[in-house]
Amino acid sequence: MLKQVAEGVLVHESEFIQSNCTVVQGRDGVLLIDPGITVNEMAGIAEDLQRLGQPVVAGFSTHPDWDHVLWHPDFGDPPRYGTARCAASIRGVLSQPDWTDQVAEGLPPEYAEQIPMDLLGLITGLRAGADEIPWDGPTVRVLEHQAHAPGHAGLLVEESGVLVAGDMLSDTLIPFLDVEAADPLSDYLEALQQFEAAAGDVFAVVPGHGSVGGSEQLLERISLDRAYVQALQDGRDPQDPRVGPAAPLCWMADVHSWQLQRLAEKRRG
Repeated sequence: MLKQVAEGVLVHESEFIQSNCTVVQGRDGVLLIDPGITVNEMAGIAEDLQRLGQPVVAGFSTHPDWDHVLWHPDFGDPPRYGTARCAASIRGVLSQPDWTDQVAEGLPPEYAEQIPMDLLGLITGLRAGADEIPWDGPTVRVLEHQAHAPGHAGLLVEESGVLVAGDMLSDTLIPFLDVEAADPLSDYLEALQQFEAAAGDVFAVVPGHGSVGGSEQLLERISLDRAYVQALQDGRDPQDPRVGPAAPLCWMADVHSWQLQRLAEKRRG
């Protein structure tokens, strides 16, 4: 199930909107980033790691959306990290007595019965401002920002030059804004600037959803995402190829329309 994208870095692509799970190999085991969607997929990833003789020694969730904070018992019980804001956000969800019902409302019906909820969101927050993941493996730099979701983070595996981008830099998804934030458009542009500053060290980019790309694709996706966000900021039609009749996913047009509506509501106060 796992495919190598760079030395010491493996990726599994889920059937659910091309969700990517990333594995970084270390000295005594692996770091598991955004570990999958369905029970069978995660069990298969665990089986692959067992065959490689590589136990999971740490986990990381790039942000607190349900599809990035799942877990499977076959991965064991290592520390599972996220940024401090990510951990606080998912704790807020789990503190609600009806949190399972709330999460279930957002699950895709065709996968809902296959998604395990028991270990969802058991994240330990890194110290505020932490710039590396604490584990015995290659240096993994934390690029925290506030685009898409509270405490969202990209991860740069410095040794192999792999950027794990979370729910950004996709070839199939438009930028999903955190419309609850005070200034979601500026937040997104600042995050793209942060990724661009690191681009010289990147050999491959792994989006949360979509195809793995090389260094050229990274710059193209930054440019495409920036053009989309700036168009919304200027009140123009972004004319993004990921929206419209030829788009890879037909429902992107609905997401785009919804974001326009929410931004208009926010401007009206």
